[in-house]
Amino acid sequence: MPAWLTVVGMGDDGFAGLGRTARRALLDASVVYGGERHLAMLPARLRARREPWPRPFDVASVLAHRHAAGSICVLASGDPMLFGVGATLARQLPADELRVLPAPSSLSLAAARLGWPLQDVATVSLVGRPLASVNTHLHDGTRLFVLSSDGGTPAAIAAQLSARGFGPSRMIVLEHLGGAAERRIDGRAEAWSADSIAALNLIAIECRAADDARVLPLTSGLPDDAWMHDGQLTKRDIRAITLARLAPSPNELLWDVGAGCGSIGIEWMRAHPSCRALAIEAHPERQRFIEHNRDALGVPALQIVAGRAPDALDGLAAPDAIFIGGGVTVPGVLDTCWERLKSGGRLVANAVTLQGEAALVAWRDSHGGTLTRIALAQAQPLGGFDTWRQALPITLLESRKP
Repeated sequence: MPAWLTVVGMGDDGFAGLGRTARRALLDASVVYGGERHLAMLPARLRARREPWPRPFDVASVLAHRHAAGSICVLASGDPMLFGVGATLARQLPADELRVLPAPSSLSLAAARLGWPLQDVATVSLVGRPLASVNTHLHDGTRLFVLSSDGGTPAAIAAQLSARGFGPSRMIVLEHLGGAAERRIDGRAEAWSADSIAALNLIAIECRAADDARVLPLTSGLPDDAWMHDGQLTKRDIRAITLARLAPSPNELLWDVGAGCGSIGIEWMRAHPSCRALAIEAHPERQRFIEHNRDALGVPALQIVAGRAPDALDGLAAPDAIFIGGGVTVPGVLDTCWERLKSGGRLVANAVTLQGEAALVAWRDSHGGTLTRIALAQAQPLGGFDTWRQALPITLLESRKP
């Protein structure tokens, strides 16, 4: 089937800034879909019917034209394949039915204005996403582009940076990039006072940590005091070993069963931006801990499933990996998790009691896998000397589904 749909990237300079191919596609189209701002930039001589996006946003009306006569155009900001509608449509249409004509993205324009090599800059979109998405990128010296949700985003970002110890960070707000109304506003997060920011803006940040900033590493095994919890926390060294056995990879889904404060699922998602996790937890207060921790540590997309396994597992998407941090002795939990795990998936379970260890030994005998005993000790004062204080040993089961 030939391409019936053309996605045209448009800058803030509107129709006048488009190339010949993009202009011809719009002139020949029978229907043009886009945001109200983009549609208003089209000249009156276009014969196409103009259709603003529905609210809430949905591309179903565009896809309905797939077998109809006439060509269809969709307008997008800048590069449609960068956090844009082009990427949304490409997930639902084969490549030969879709033609994309990009304009320079706001990221490319910002990099050009600032002289920042684009490949060295992290990018976060806050369009339809929580502000907490920025937190995982806060490292001293990092350069960051933030696609704003609206004119209030810069002030909200400045407040968040200051609250997390990154008040000295340099902020540059770029309004209406590539258009006649382009404007640049510079400042520091801790002293940010600019108001009346245009809704169409991008924020460039040079992260600088204050002396008292809490700077978290990229590796697994975050410090125990980085978490809000009531004692139900997989401790730092055990957590690092557990995550190494779970072996997160891009685009994979984890079930964190008996999630406690959510530490395993959160660190799984911090391993790669495309990693996803479901935290299954029955305790209401611990669900609040998970909500706090996921935002504070920059993975607000972590989903909480309120309930107790195995019943709470019904209807959930099949996972690539499962961690059971509590409940291995509950009838049906191990069996249900194993049944729902994808082929080739990993199951890791920890036990600290004799009964939990016995359940894992029996499971290994029936289904295979490996058992590891983890015993840790920390040096602590004893009078005028130091001695080793043993933590409770952990039995770790690791099993891969055929």
